[in-house]
Amino acid sequence: MTDTQPTIILNNGVRMPAIGLGVYQSSPEDTVGAVRTALQAGYRHIDTAAGYFNEREVGVGLKESGVDRSEVFVETKIWISDYGYDETLHGFEKSARKLDLDTIDLLILHQPLAPDFGKTIAAYKALEKLYADGSVRAIGVSNLDPEHLDKLVSVTDIIPALNQIEVHPYFSQPEWRAANDRHGILTQSWSPIGGSYIYGDATANPLDEPVITAIAKSYGKTAAQVILRWHIEHGFSAIPKSVKAHRIAENFDVFDFALTDDDVAAIDALDTGVRGGPDSNSFTIEGVGIYIPE
Repeated sequence: MTDTQPTIILNNGVRMPAIGLGVYQSSPEDTVGAVRTALQAGYRHIDTAAGYFNEREVGVGLKESGVDRSEVFVETKIWISDYGYDETLHGFEKSARKLDLDTIDLLILHQPLAPDFGKTIAAYKALEKLYADGSVRAIGVSNLDPEHLDKLVSVTDIIPALNQIEVHPYFSQPEWRAANDRHGILTQSWSPIGGSYIYGDATANPLDEPVITAIAKSYGKTAAQVILRWHIEHGFSAIPKSVKAHRIAENFDVFDFALTDDDVAAIDALDTGVRGGPDSNSFTIEGVGIYIPE
């Protein structure tokens, strides 16, 4: 067992805290406080995105926290409306300005643009340029399936540091994770706890799952803490989201116990094979291509 916050060494040698605060769907007015609270509680990794419309507030929360910028790993994402080489370079400029940062620790592409994957490739080549210039410390992707990941790796020079994908006990994506592993790419989990989950005619929540609650009881932990520890045992990065101070603290209190191999296997067996989020290949600029303002 350990009470030390684990870090992960990315494939380019950069060290990243395994657990970060996610701010997806955090309103601008809630984001400042959530980031400030998380950093003061010990988090050193924040995940945001241009498409979350709260990058500016993440930057404010970072400053208000009193934690030195050098201690915090900041991750953000380029949205598909800014795909293309020049467009992505400009997308970085917008994000850096809103975050009020000279350097972004990790910059990733938010989705594949499957109908025009050439734009996705061009966007990634812009990330490579930003990495070469020292504007970002690491680059990566999100929601790329094995086929698209193989294609991107075959025509670009820098292997993505990570692929951020939906992973939680009810949808653990072993095939996508295996594709990441083949290329030496870290799996980072979005929606790591799962939340309310509908598959077929069933509605379930991993927090109420008897297998998980029984394990939690045996350790004197909550179900959420057991799920996050499951991510750690697998070597994933996880970015749970909350704007509530007690939940932020709870999600970070996962470093003083460890799951057994049997615990991990029992949680692995809960996989339904059914995703809770959208199909990443369904995104088009026309359909969901929100404009990211200056």
